[in-house]
Amino acid sequence: MSYRIGIDLGGTKIEGVILDDQSQPIIRERFPTEQEKGYDHILHQIKKVYDYLLKQIKQASHTVGMGTPGAFSQKTKFLKNSNTVCLNGRLTQQELEKKLGCRLRIENDANCFALAEALQGAGRGYHLVFGVIMGTGCGGGIVHEGKIITGLQHIAGEWGHMSINPQGPLCYCGQKGCVETYISGGGVEKQFAQAVGQKKDFNTILRLFRQGDPTAVNLLDSFFEYFGRALANVINVLDPDVIVLGGGLSHVDELYQRGIGSVKKFVFNDELKTPIIKNRLGDSAGVLGAALLGV
Repeated sequence: MSYRIGIDLGGTKIEGVILDDQSQPIIRERFPTEQEKGYDHILHQIKKVYDYLLKQIKQASHTVGMGTPGAFSQKTKFLKNSNTVCLNGRLTQQELEKKLGCRLRIENDANCFALAEALQGAGRGYHLVFGVIMGTGCGGGIVHEGKIITGLQHIAGEWGHMSINPQGPLCYCGQKGCVETYISGGGVEKQFAQAVGQKKDFNTILRLFRQGDPTAVNLLDSFFEYFGRALANVINVLDPDVIVLGGGLSHVDELYQRGIGSVKKFVFNDELKTPIIKNRLGDSAGVLGAALLGV
């Protein structure tokens, strides 16, 4: 039997999975990223996950795919655009392959999510799938006929860094008013803290919104409005057959009523035909997609 190993590098956890020859998961494990301990420690943790998975299959034949935040620059060969910023300008695919002692296929984590949902999840059966991640940050991936569309510069699907308000909040990418600053969990939490001088996590802010707290209501009213504007922009350019929502914020029920209503308002058409649906694979989609990359 030939196995597929997938590794999903996240800001707080590194998840590993083994797929059998039917592309079904047989083992999954998570280890902490502990990024506060620095670059070298993150590499150590990635190796720890891989060694664990390799032991489970007794060194049997396998492929390895990996999902990372950001993507590798064709110009410098270093990782770029990662919200785990200590990796930017330092991590290379060559170094990862040397560390693990194997060949890797590596993709942006949002691309991995989109691939898994297109092949095995909510996007199955659709020709053109746009996968959305709304979590700590905000990303996206495009899959056409079961293949990831990366684009000339490997930035296809990066809707989180479209600027929708040049006078808006400063984003870590250097622009102002990026989609990510408005409709990610981290963006909402930052706005709330600036408004009231007190930090709350997104789920708490959502609960306050549902209870009628004025600050939370004002903030999330804008959240749904910006969600509609941002996704309508994607539809106007790409016109996908389906949009699959993933990440921690995909559980927000109001996205599927108020959010979609806002998309209808901004899309350049007299109707909204695009299904905007919740993922089926949960937070495992990224690691499954990484395994499905396997070279």
